[in-house]
Amino acid sequence: MTPEQLLEQAKKTCQKRGARFTLAREQVFTLLTKHDGAIGAYELLDQLKAVDPAAKPATIYRALDFLGQQGFVHKIESINAFVLCHHFGDCNHPVQLLICDQCGHVEEIQSNDFDSALRAMATNKGFTISHQIIEAHGACQACQ
Repeated sequence: MTPEQLLEQAKKTCQKRGARFTLAREQVFTLLTKHDGAIGAYELLDQLKAVDPAAKPATIYRALDFLGQQGFVHKIESINAFVLCHHFGDCNHPVQLLICDQCGHVEEIQSNDFDSALRAMATNKGFTISHQIIEAHGACQACQ
């Protein structure tokens, strides 16, 4: 999908959910659509300042928090960065990310078998999973 198509899909999703897709949120979302890999909040802030010189760190963090709640982005905890999610309709889906440590490319994959196995192991330990993001680091095909 093009960045414009992704933006339209996000707007429609917010409209259906009754969520406000403010200009700042739209601008941050648009920046994320144009970035192939993971990107840090301060790098996003630098890019946002090109269109909104008054943007502050709080602007980015509030926008990223909203986008995460809507399921539009995933936070990659191990590198403190964010990546766009293309599964807007299912913001609670299990997330598995393949992260290239050399070029920074991030690939989102979904394995229902992996999710089922993890949930079964958690259940056996008396644990209930409410949210799942699995991060795997290595080298992508292009960097090998």
